[in-house]
Amino acid sequence: MTYKAVVIGGGPGGYVAAIRIAQLGGKVAVVEKDKLGGTCLNRGCIPTKSLIAAVDKLKAVEDAAEFGIEVNKPVIDFGKVQARKAEVVEKLVSGINFLFNKNKVELFTGIAKIKAPGVVEVEHNGENRELQCENIVIATGSSPALIKALGYNGSTIITSEEALQLNKVPKSLLIIGAGVIGCEFAHIYGSLGSEITMVETVPSILSIQDKDISRRMHSIFKKKKFNIRTNTTIKKIEEVDGGIKAELENGDILTAEKALISIGRTLNTKNLGLEEVGIEFGDRGQILVNDQMQTNIKGIYAIGDVIMKYQLAHVASAQGIVAAENIMGLESTMDYNAVPSCIFTSPEIASVGMTEQQVKDKGIPVKTGKFNFMANGKALSMGEGEGFVKIVTNAETDVVLGVHIIGPHASDLIAEAALAVKNGLTAKDLATTIHAHPTLAEAIMEAAENVHGLSIHG
Repeated sequence: MTYKAVVIGGGPGGYVAAIRIAQLGGKVAVVEKDKLGGTCLNRGCIPTKSLIAAVDKLKAVEDAAEFGIEVNKPVIDFGKVQARKAEVVEKLVSGINFLFNKNKVELFTGIAKIKAPGVVEVEHNGENRELQCENIVIATGSSPALIKALGYNGSTIITSEEALQLNKVPKSLLIIGAGVIGCEFAHIYGSLGSEITMVETVPSILSIQDKDISRRMHSIFKKKKFNIRTNTTIKKIEEVDGGIKAELENGDILTAEKALISIGRTLNTKNLGLEEVGIEFGDRGQILVNDQMQTNIKGIYAIGDVIMKYQLAHVASAQGIVAAENIMGLESTMDYNAVPSCIFTSPEIASVGMTEQQVKDKGIPVKTGKFNFMANGKALSMGEGEGFVKIVTNAETDVVLGVHIIGPHASDLIAEAALAVKNGLTAKDLATTIHAHPTLAEAIMEAAENVHGLSIHG
C-alpha cells in the first residue's frame, strides 16, 4: 500500500494535518512514538491549563467573602488536582483516537526514520516495517531545553515535564527563565503556596511582550511577593540537603526545595534521517520550509516547532492544514501577520500583531490607545479590575497593527483583535462597532476610541 502521506508526529500539527488529508480524500498514516496529542496535550498546554483551572477555583473560594459568601478555609488535595488533570488529558487523547477512526487515519506506534523520499521506517519493540508514501510531513515538535551547568536530575532540578507530575506542592521553587512557561508555573505554584524566586538573564520578565504588559506583570508578581531577579545569570546549581543551592554570577546564593529550568525548547530533529535525505536546516537547527510548508526536498513537508516560526500549538495546527491542502493539490499558504499568543497567568495576557516598539523599529508612525479594566463595569462586577487593553495603530492610516491585553479572559478577548489585525481594520472600525454591555469586550472598543482621545469611560 502507498499512502498519500505519512505524518511523523501526532501532536497538534501532525494529527490535524492527517485529518485534513483524510477529509480531502487522501490515504494517510501517522507515526507516533508516545501518546497522541504531543507535548501540548500531554506535557504542555492542556495539563498546565488544568492546574491553572484548579488555582482559579482556589482563588474564587479565597475571594468569596468579598462577594458576601462565607466559606471555610480551603484545603488543597494536590493528589486530586493531579488526578483530575490526568483525566482531562486522557479524555482528549481518546478524542483524537476517535477522530482518527472516524476519518480512517491509520496510526502506527513506534519511532520513525526517513529512509528516502517516500519511504518511512517504523521501529517498534525491535521490529521494523517500511511505509511507502507519496509525501512525508515532519511534525516531531520539541523538548525542554537544558544547560549542563544547571545540573538537571529530574527530581530536585526539573523541567516543565516533571513540574506537571509533582506529587506535592514544593515549599519553595526557583524558576530559571521568566518567559511564558516560567511565568505560568510561577502563577500555578505560587498560588498553591510555594515561595517563588525567578531568575532571568535579560532586563525584564516576558521580554518579547509589549513593554507595558511586561512591566504590569512584573508589578503584579512583586505584589504576590515573588522574588524576581532580572539581568542575572546562574553560574551553577547543586543539590544540598532539603533541596538545591544556586550560585549567581555576582556571587549571591539562592536556595529552594526545587529548581525549574524553563529556558526554552530544543527541536526534535535528531535520528530522523533528515541529513541523509538532504533536508536543509537554518542557523538555529530549524528545518527550512516555504510558505506552503515544503522543505527543499520534493514531497517532504515540515510543520510546528521544528521549523521555529512560532512554537505555538495553534500555529502548528494551521501549518498542518496548509501542508495537507498542498499535498492534496490545493494551493494554500501560511499567513503569520495575525498570530495570537496567550499566557495563562492571573490576570491572563494575550497579544496579536506588533508591539509598540516593533512598529517604531520599522519606522512606522505609531499611535496607541489604552483602556483600563478598572473602568469596565463587567470586570469590576467580577472583582477582576486589574489590567488593560492596549491598541497599537499606524498613526497615518489608523490601521490596527497590534493589540495587547492583560486582564480577565484576555485569551478569549484576543480573538476579536486577531480578526481586526488579519483584515486590516482601523481603530475607528473597532470603535464604531457596537459592543454589548456589560461585557469585557467593551474594553477593546474603549481602547480603540482612546486612540483618538474619545474614550467615554477612560
